[in-house]
Amino acid sequence: MTTIATDGAAAPRSVTTLTRHDRRAFIGGSDARIIMGDDQESLTRLWREKRGEIAPQDLSRNLVVQLGVATEALNRAWYQAATGHAITDIQKRVRVHGWMAATLDGIVEQTGAVFEAKFMLPWGFTEEAAAEKHMAQLQHNMWVVAARAAVLSIITGGGKWVEITVHADPLYQHLLLTAEKKFWRCVQSGEPPLLFGIETPRPRLAAVKVVDMTASNVWAECAAIYLRTREAHAEHELAKAELKKLLPENAKEAFGHGVRAKRSKAGAVSFDPVEMERVHAPGQ
Repeated sequence: MTTIATDGAAAPRSVTTLTRHDRRAFIGGSDARIIMGDDQESLTRLWREKRGEIAPQDLSRNLVVQLGVATEALNRAWYQAATGHAITDIQKRVRVHGWMAATLDGIVEQTGAVFEAKFMLPWGFTEEAAAEKHMAQLQHNMWVVAARAAVLSIITGGGKWVEITVHADPLYQHLLLTAEKKFWRCVQSGEPPLLFGIETPRPRLAAVKVVDMTASNVWAECAAIYLRTREAHAEHELAKAELKKLLPENAKEAFGHGVRAKRSKAGAVSFDPVEMERVHAPGQ
């Protein structure tokens, strides 16, 4: 399990469970990713969809999207079996402020975390990129239901399952809400929206993996150098420590036998190799 450590929690608010699902009537989690993204064409298309000027995109022939739909039940079952946690409120729709809503893949019963099931292709897959890609949607859904955390459960086309935990980020949620309000005003006024240019917070992932780097040629080269120079490096550091002890406290600079030591105004001592024949004492 991977945890992204961003502190904070969303403030409590009143919510309404949706009985009708008209995506034109609200901003949802998948919309948040477009609003916080960097694709002006997609943002303009979403704006036109919300205004009813064009029909929503038909994703029935998008294989990756349909794989996500087809594997959602498997994803949920796999998560429950792997963690021992139960998922409730599956496909529950919650709405706040009249124009902001979330359709949940579920809620983790034991923790109250938002559950989000995803299918991703294995090529170039990294947990950092996955968390960054879905950050806006996760933070949006957490804000809507006042959750402190979200769980991203990912099945990749390479037969790998990954769990990532994201905590609520109040600063990013504030920026997200501001951008969504501006976008919704554009929907109501007819003014075309512009990209908001808000940087996604960089996910900080816990170090939990054990990785075999045997196949990396660069690792092999660097490892050989490290092993070859390890003893010499230790001897080098020991010599530096002894030279520092020998340097008189009132000495700004000292030299001899091909080495020059200099003391900075802050008291730090540095060493440089010098050519002996060029070294002369002051005044000579």
